[in-house]
Amino acid sequence: MAEEVEVKYHVTDSAALDQALAARDIVLSPPSYQDDQAYAPSTWTVGESRIGITFVRLRTQHGRCVFTTKTPVDNVLACVEHETVVADREQMHHAILAMGYVPTVRVAKHRRTAQAGPYSLCVDEVEGVGAFMEVEVVNSAGEDMCRVQAELAGWVGGLGAPLVRTGATYDELVRASNAASCR
Repeated sequence: MAEEVEVKYHVTDSAALDQALAARDIVLSPPSYQDDQAYAPSTWTVGESRIGITFVRLRTQHGRCVFTTKTPVDNVLACVEHETVVADREQMHHAILAMGYVPTVRVAKHRRTAQAGPYSLCVDEVEGVGAFMEVEVVNSAGEDMCRVQAELAGWVGGLGAPLVRTGATYDELVRASNAASCR
């Protein structure tokens, strides 16, 4: 069982972020396309708390499909996570539906990654939403996730890059963007 703890930021100036990372000798990978389908339990409604509720994602990247469950513990960016490769995305989609989940949003993005000591960095260009940076770490079981998020936020603050913190997940951001474009 892995506990993934992350902080997420809207990137307001990509060139300035790249410079701030380069100043710390952090080199991002070339971009990789990710196609994610998010699912929620059929009994859950948008706007309800997510704490303690398991959500599901199917991600395809480089022709490989990964099935992930995330159960928020302290907040939506501090989760118990389980993940495995699946052979057939379409069959897994139908299995997820049979387990009582419903598709929520599709999230498409180009992701660049790097490692900075114990931290994993992802700089994402999310279609229809914009550029974001996530910094995450796998937490020791039972460690205070909010304290770890504060530590991550302190590290990001030390970069001096123009970033705006958000507590939203990509599916929340895409859903809000889609709703705004329908008005």
